[in-house]
Amino acid sequence: MNTQIQHTTANFSFWQIRLKNLKSILICTLLFLLSTQLSFAQQFTAKVSKTTLGENERLRIQFTIDKQGADDFRPPNFTNFKIVAGPMQSTSFQYINGKQTFEKSFTYTLEPKAKGVFTIAAATATYQGKAIQSNKIKITVVKGATKTKAQLANDPDIVAKENIFLVAEVSNTNPYVGESINVVYKLYMNTQNAAVSNEQESKAPVYNGFWKQNIAIKRLTERKGKYKGQEMSYYILRKDVLIPQQNGKLKLSPLKIDVAANVAYGKPRRDFFGRIVRGQKRVNLSLSSGNRTINVKPLPTIGKPTNFEGAVGEFSFQVRNSKNTLKANESTQVSVEVNGKGNLKLITLPKIETPKGLEKYEPEHKDLVKTKLSGLSGYIKDTYTIVPQYRGKYIIPSVSFSYFNPKTAKYQTINTNQIVINVPEGKMPVENEKTITKANNVVTDNDIRAIHTKTSLLTITKKEDFFKSNLFYLLLLLPMLSIPIGIFLGNKKQERNADVIGNKRRKANKLAKKYLSNAKKELGNKEPFYIALEKALHNYLKAKLQIETSEISKDKISNI
Repeated sequence: MNTQIQHTTANFSFWQIRLKNLKSILICTLLFLLSTQLSFAQQFTAKVSKTTLGENERLRIQFTIDKQGADDFRPPNFTNFKIVAGPMQSTSFQYINGKQTFEKSFTYTLEPKAKGVFTIAAATATYQGKAIQSNKIKITVVKGATKTKAQLANDPDIVAKENIFLVAEVSNTNPYVGESINVVYKLYMNTQNAAVSNEQESKAPVYNGFWKQNIAIKRLTERKGKYKGQEMSYYILRKDVLIPQQNGKLKLSPLKIDVAANVAYGKPRRDFFGRIVRGQKRVNLSLSSGNRTINVKPLPTIGKPTNFEGAVGEFSFQVRNSKNTLKANESTQVSVEVNGKGNLKLITLPKIETPKGLEKYEPEHKDLVKTKLSGLSGYIKDTYTIVPQYRGKYIIPSVSFSYFNPKTAKYQTINTNQIVINVPEGKMPVENEKTITKANNVVTDNDIRAIHTKTSLLTITKKEDFFKSNLFYLLLLLPMLSIPIGIFLGNKKQERNADVIGNKRRKANKLAKKYLSNAKKELGNKEPFYIALEKALHNYLKAKLQIETSEISKDKISNI
């Protein structure tokens, strides 16, 4: 009996020891987890300049990470506050008496949107692969007290806000569709009270419904001007040229910038030497140019030409030919050019039509357009290479170009003269030189012939009947026999027409051979020989390497 009691007592003592050990392990684990959370909390903190403020006041919130290696900082969503400035980032690193300290901070200036009690959520970051959070902060916003002029003058943030302005100046808020306007963004400041020491663009403006071209500003230059009736200094930060592509009310989203400024605040006083001085403070400020609305007028429908393609501005138009007299298979260049001021980069040049017998090649496009605040100016030009195949006179019809002039609010049409190309030498378009092909604008020397008034009649001797003869049956079967031949030839023609690259190659090779022939004729003349040889090589390379004229260069050819 005593033995059994001793055994039971021993078992009880054993389990009592196990429970004590388990309790110690749990306590250690909880302490470890708590210490870990505390260490993370110490690594990432949020502090504010005030927890209670008025509606018309501002507060600063600073998120600080004191562990090196933390990254991927993400601020909270300041739902009930407007971000006036920030984030301003700073980093400090110290090593004192063998102890190393590190801090990285992100500072925001906030302005409340309404009264109430709000909680600023925790910011997040990543440290050693783990997500860490800052503490949350409760803010109470009460009705703001009306400040006196003296109090306002002593508030550096308010002084900066009342002396620094970002303005978007639009040259024309009521343009036509396609008419150029410009937007100039200016930073004004009253240098007696505030001076901007640094500015950075935080959000670029968006121009939905506009074609845009930015004009680069090489350096900022201080200028003098008036804003709200006061003499101020200003800097031009950005210049954009805009062309509206649709009518209606189009909005320009604002340009937003962050500036750092030195502000003079407080009541003026005299220093030890009698000079008038004021308090100085560096202020971070976020500025916006504000939304602007452009009321774009549609182009009038009354008097609109049928060939109008959207050109808006003031233009001149001409079609010129390099040669009016040439030999068959000799080339000439016909240029179609629009010159002036307007939406040049959006214009489609009219095409020329050539009669049969003139071989026309794809035009080479060239443009020289400058972008200024007044708009786009310069010229655009298409140059066609024309090669006559036969002798005769060829007429290239008149070409017309229509545009809308926003100054006069009227459409204008320019018609060019027709171009006559005379080819006195070369083979005739048909075997009989007396044949006239006026339908193709080709006129030979024999364009009037004598009319015969008498004729001779011959008696037809009757021979074997054609009906049911061998020739009759042969001709009867011939159309049926020609059907498969026609299908075969048609398929071949379709394959040949579908071969775009092959057609270009054949055309270019043909022209290259013609130029080589011209070069052979000019063997004794140095300059014409090399010109013809260059044209032949140019067309051969286009066909062989399958590249356009604008892409031809030594490096391009070497790479291919």
